[in-house]
Amino acid sequence: MNQQTAAFGRNIWRYRAYYLMLLPGVIYYIVFKYVPMYGIIIAFKDFNIMDGIWSSSWASPWNKHFITFFHSPYFSQLLTNTFLISFYKLLFGMIPPIVMALLLNECRVRWFRSLIQTLTYMPHFLSWVIIYGILLALLSQSSGLLNQWLKDAGGTAIPFLTSTSSFRTILVGSEIWQNLGWGAIIYLAAIAGIDPTLYEAARVDGAGRLRMIWHITLPGIRTVVIMLLILKLGHILDAGFEQIYIMYNIQVYAVADILDTWVFRTGLQQLNFSLASAVGLFKAVIGLVLVLGSNKLAKRWGEGIW
Repeated sequence: MNQQTAAFGRNIWRYRAYYLMLLPGVIYYIVFKYVPMYGIIIAFKDFNIMDGIWSSSWASPWNKHFITFFHSPYFSQLLTNTFLISFYKLLFGMIPPIVMALLLNECRVRWFRSLIQTLTYMPHFLSWVIIYGILLALLSQSSGLLNQWLKDAGGTAIPFLTSTSSFRTILVGSEIWQNLGWGAIIYLAAIAGIDPTLYEAARVDGAGRLRMIWHITLPGIRTVVIMLLILKLGHILDAGFEQIYIMYNIQVYAVADILDTWVFRTGLQQLNFSLASAVGLFKAVIGLVLVLGSNKLAKRWGEGIW
């Protein structure tokens, strides 16, 4: 045991620079992810902010706040909206970054490739407030640029931002636009790790670009695609609070109100922290089940994360 401890200490000292670089990330997760976990017990208490977590009385019955949430008249609508918006973002948001990465990888004009890559990942750094301002300037029924064109062409203005039929499309489309270039970076990094001799052998055999993409590039990034898909499934109930809270309005509550916005209104604004914690725990359990299930399913093809 002493020899193992000494070897472990020497190993840490030998790679001390790497451990120092790892330290900020470890501290971040400990402080902001693991330490707050003790607050989960609020979901099983009648939390009083003056009494604190430990002094607050336990809820009776223990699942009181979960029952309150499940029996809420808005429960089915909230769950449906959350799942649908997340599913649409997952379904339509996975393919565009892959296609963008493939196009950038095939581009042989370096300055044009760098320009397109820069322009496509810049929106990732814009806040949803700014993006909503852009959408408002384009899609506003009264003064939006697109509706002005429709009026000038003899048509009628369309209420894009207040219509239940178009609001989810705008949510998904703006999410794809914001993360298109940023997501492509991950796939470009995966493509860069593919053995270039595979492409050389394919060229010798007479394969064209489409053949090499289908038989070399896509199989080469399959592991990364599955890994990102599994991770996103764990956040299937996180439909995008910041985006929806900034963009939605009372006219589209029926299709845009999700778990997080409901928790913010009824849990946090009304200081019902126990109810908010119960919904957060419910979301975490669902996410854990989905991650474990999808990883087990992916392992059948030998592509699981663990």
